[in-house]
Amino acid sequence: MDKSEQQIGIRVYNATPPPGDGMAAPEPGRKRGSMMAKGVQKTLSKTSMLGNFLPTGTLLTFEMVLPSIYKDGQCTHVQTIMINLLLALGSLSCFFFHFTDSFQGADGNVYYGFVTPKGLSVFKPGLTVEVPKDERFKVGFTDFVHAIMSMLVFVAIAFSDHRVTSCLFPGHEKDMEQVRDSFPLMVGIVCSSLFLVFPTSRRGMGFMSA
Repeated sequence: MDKSEQQIGIRVYNATPPPGDGMAAPEPGRKRGSMMAKGVQKTLSKTSMLGNFLPTGTLLTFEMVLPSIYKDGQCTHVQTIMINLLLALGSLSCFFFHFTDSFQGADGNVYYGFVTPKGLSVFKPGLTVEVPKDERFKVGFTDFVHAIMSMLVFVAIAFSDHRVTSCLFPGHEKDMEQVRDSFPLMVGIVCSSLFLVFPTSRRGMGFMSA
């Protein structure tokens, strides 16, 4: 028998394939999509705490509409205008909903209204249920504090998304990266402190019930 046939060959496999072997490199388009997805996840993880200060549907609507505007990553003049419009609508939504409140009627249903200096003005006219006349249903300084802080929180969350900053501030990627890292944290600390100093018992539209 040949000597080479009696020998036992041992082959060592390297876990790292040599250059050019193994799996093919990901396509540029797929790699860019993966980076965008990771950016969105990073944004949401950073701003999950700040989202508690916003009406329920505001941030969700913003995150759903923004991808339809920022499609191919190239911001045109029209896309910039649409992003500005989206930011304005989101900010107004945060401001408006902080001036709403609700009460539970004798029939067990919850009714919503707009707080005014005279009291609660319900959205549904002609109610047979008696609207409460408590002082807490009158607009006050705390309502303006919460409304302004809510707008700042929304802007901080929006500016922590690279899709917004890249369209509104093209050519300043490095500066905007620092803003995305520090601005939401600063706003979160300031707003959390002010919300503790000026607590509210309102249960308006878009906010969790107690």
